[in-house]
Amino acid sequence: MLFAALLFGTLWPSIADAHTGANWFDDQAAMNSSGSPSIRINLSEQKAYFYKGGRLVGVSLVSSGKQGFRTSPGKFRVLAKRPNHRSSIYGSFVDRSTGRVVKADVDTRKHRRPPGTYYRGAKMNHYIRFNGGIGMHASGHVPRYPASHGCVRMPPHMARKFFQYSRVGMPVTVSY
Repeated sequence: MLFAALLFGTLWPSIADAHTGANWFDDQAAMNSSGSPSIRINLSEQKAYFYKGGRLVGVSLVSSGKQGFRTSPGKFRVLAKRPNHRSSIYGSFVDRSTGRVVKADVDTRKHRRPPGTYYRGAKMNHYIRFNGGIGMHASGHVPRYPASHGCVRMPPHMARKFFQYSRVGMPVTVSY
């Protein structure tokens, strides 16, 4: 009886949370489950699922690419991981002498850098790249709808967990 209480006490909240929309991650299952890790991103649900050997060990709310920047569905592999990545395309122009942002929401392909400024890329911590320059990363703004420039935004604590347990070469499936 005690074993059942311990078992359900540790596993049941995770199973229940998978259906309620809450973010959760079971470190013990991620460490102790055999088999290869994989990530599945469901664009309709705006959720990412982390599996270890076919066992669901974590779920995170996400925000994928908005209209005009849609996150592409498909089967991919993790190409690279960078703990403190910055965007090479989206960011801000910053005044060299004051450090103040002169222009935010810059797209380096469209905007010219004003004199006396430098480009500072948007933070993309715990970056897991899986399709060209597209990847999953931490963000302070994760609405439950598509809002990014194509990447998959995650709450920082969940991006940290997915980053910790992911491996270069592991599969990432993106679907509706």
